[in-house]
Amino acid sequence: MRFMLLMIPGGYEDAKPGTVPGAEAVARMMKYNEALQKAGVLLALDGLHPPSMGARVTFPGGKPKVTDGPFAEAKEVVGGYWMIQVNSREEAIVWASRCPAGENETIEVRQVLEVADFPADVQEAAAAFPDLQARAAQSPSP
Repeated sequence: MRFMLLMIPGGYEDAKPGTVPGAEAVARMMKYNEALQKAGVLLALDGLHPPSMGARVTFPGGKPKVTDGPFAEAKEVVGGYWMIQVNSREEAIVWASRCPAGENETIEVRQVLEVADFPADVQEAAAAFPDLQARAAQSPSP
């Protein structure tokens, strides 16, 4: 089972362009990342620039509309993520609980939808794209 652990740092929705965590926080996080890697559960990870450097594309009336960040209505934003592969939701929560997050940070644990999780008609529609399915299936087992 794949899970995405989403880091939601409080106040990041208002962070100025170029805002990055300090060296001490990065060092702590790198030790955590190393533990994920050594356990063989880490598939991918990245930190994200603040929303002030991003954009949102919405589709009012079915037409794309681009809004540059920051986003006034944002209450929580993702600051980074880990993609892990573990045997259960409980194991994903255990890994999230080990993160050296700060007092104002939250980690949201979300299971990735696999093709097998969809009804047969959706699986059939996805079968038309075997290269994409094979790429997703190449994720290493825990």
